[in-house]
Amino acid sequence: MSLEVKELVKSYGDKTVVDHLSFSLKEPGVYALLGTNGAGKTTSIRMILGMLAKDSGEVLWKGKPMDSMNMNIGYLAEERGLYPKYELMDQLLYFAKLKGVAKDVAKERIAYWAKRLEVEEYLYPKQTKGKKKEKPKMADQLSKGNQQKIQLMAALISEPEILILDEPLSGLDPVNTDLFKEIIREEIAKGKYLIMSSHQMATIEEFCKDITILNRGKVVLQGDLNEIKKSYGRVNLFIKCDEEFDDVIAKHGLEVLNDTPDGKQLKVTGEEQAKHFLKDLLAADKTVVRFELREPSLHEIFVEKAGAQHEEE
Repeated sequence: MSLEVKELVKSYGDKTVVDHLSFSLKEPGVYALLGTNGAGKTTSIRMILGMLAKDSGEVLWKGKPMDSMNMNIGYLAEERGLYPKYELMDQLLYFAKLKGVAKDVAKERIAYWAKRLEVEEYLYPKQTKGKKKEKPKMADQLSKGNQQKIQLMAALISEPEILILDEPLSGLDPVNTDLFKEIIREEIAKGKYLIMSSHQMATIEEFCKDITILNRGKVVLQGDLNEIKKSYGRVNLFIKCDEEFDDVIAKHGLEVLNDTPDGKQLKVTGEEQAKHFLKDLLAADKTVVRFELREPSLHEIFVEKAGAQHEEE
């Protein structure tokens, strides 16, 4: 076990915003820390990093208290933190110096990531013959997506052992989303430990084996994502027919979870009920275009768990 978070608690006055949070990363990979807005995710991350004092609990790295000041940790914050009126290159060199990266090494890494993230034009001003050299770019001259790329560079420039990504894909277009995903996969392949927080459940399913879902500071679900999904069983049936089939749905008393032009999502008790339903569809001479029986998605589980907690409170 390399990273262990034990019983973290944080309160402001009589409001507990993180209530005894515990989880561990036993091997390299991505751990998901999820929750609704205000659930305590960012507060938890800041306590793990030592940016925020915890009321109680501890964070261990290889069995010893984690000290972010003396460790190589990369952090991409949800609230972007570039200085708007300073040159981008100067900022990156400054962030590298804070992490103890020599200037010549930092320049090499900046050049690599600038090309990899397609932001060379913002870091290396062009010199056109007969024209005045372009001025270096400031952060506030970049789009939100390109600022995100610069901040990812800052997080990666020290080649960290632990990488914490808070909403890493927020505000990115599909092309740059795929680029960020490629880089995350590369970091996983290098044996890095990652904690990811995101509202994009499909991305979490793509990368994360283990998850914790927080709501109002409390853990409402935790564990191996595949095992969690298996525990629900294959109870979600997506079906599309050329003809209307509401009569067959009514006959079986099935709940329609979602009705779209592309088909209907139904709730069934399991495979046996789904088979009987399909048999009756065919007997009624319905043309079945799509018939998919699956476990619930993380999105559906998240809504169930976090939504139920909201209703209780």
